[in-house]
Amino acid sequence: MKMKSWLGLVVAPVVALATQSTLYSMVTPSCGQQMRLNMHLTAAVALAIAAIFAVIAFSESSLHRGEPGSPDDDGAHPRVPRRFLADMAAAVAALSCLVILGIWFALWVNGPCELF
Repeated sequence: MKMKSWLGLVVAPVVALATQSTLYSMVTPSCGQQMRLNMHLTAAVALAIAAIFAVIAFSESSLHRGEPGSPDDDGAHPRVPRRFLADMAAAVAALSCLVILGIWFALWVNGPCELF
């Protein structure tokens, strides 16, 4: 079985950082045109991507419940690290979604000319 946790663990924070860089690079053109639609679309797409990665990581975490070593199992087996990685990937992806929401909130409150 393939581990898809790396999407939430590695790619979701990269999406959040790329969103910040992309939105910062769009400030000058958006200020000149007095138009924020492109910036909002960029933030919305980034949030959707990070949310998809969070759902994938959470579903991966749900698949590992009941495995030997998980808290749902009664056996005395060693703990399986895949569930821990899947849980951490879901948490990191959810935190990346919150970061993107924070960036987007700043864009809603301030105009593109006020972000310098």
